[in-house]
Amino acid sequence: MKKTLFFSAICILALAACNNEPKTKEITDTTPLSTPATDTAVAAPVTEKPAEKVDSATAMKRWQAYMTPGDAQKQLAAATGKWKVETTSWMEQDKPPMTSTGTAEYKMIMAGRYQQASFKSNMMGMPFEGQSTMAYDNDKKMFISTWIDNMGTGLTTFTGTWDDAAKCYNMKGKMYDPTTQKDFDCREVIKITDDKNMTMEMYSTMPGGKEFKNMEIKYTKM
Repeated sequence: MKKTLFFSAICILALAACNNEPKTKEITDTTPLSTPATDTAVAAPVTEKPAEKVDSATAMKRWQAYMTPGDAQKQLAAATGKWKVETTSWMEQDKPPMTSTGTAEYKMIMAGRYQQASFKSNMMGMPFEGQSTMAYDNDKKMFISTWIDNMGTGLTTFTGTWDDAAKCYNMKGKMYDPTTQKDFDCREVIKITDDKNMTMEMYSTMPGGKEFKNMEIKYTKM
């Protein structure tokens, strides 16, 4: 839940991104190939399990359960309203951070099934706009979020779960770095402090590098 302005980090991270993939040497082996019987392994054929056949009453019952909002959707709805956001971003782990402020507005759409959020801020002197959609899949038992913004033309997807003991969402996904033309792993921890305060921390792992915290956003309900 509580999608954020975290994608303002794309441009920041891109400045520090580098292609650290090691090159591999071509190896030429002139040794004749041998195929002794003891080295031969035959893979077992893979067969797909046929789809379960259900009667119309069961199918309707399952579909009804899948489409009906429940406690998870009510939890998403708790964020409805306008929020002030304070963003702290790190280009590199040991470098001074960049800070910015903005606003976010959350609302539920499609009869309370999905959470939609719109974000406005400034990034390196330029207007920044982003939009997220958050869902809880009743069958898969997971949260799914998508993100788009005016700093790119792609769409990013995160999936995760709610930790009730820690009162936080743990989301994982991949972001795209146009400077290296590669995806990189990232995760976010969204901590719900109370009805008027929440915090998002984002951690990224560039190819060949270690995970580091590159963003923190504090939300205060207006």
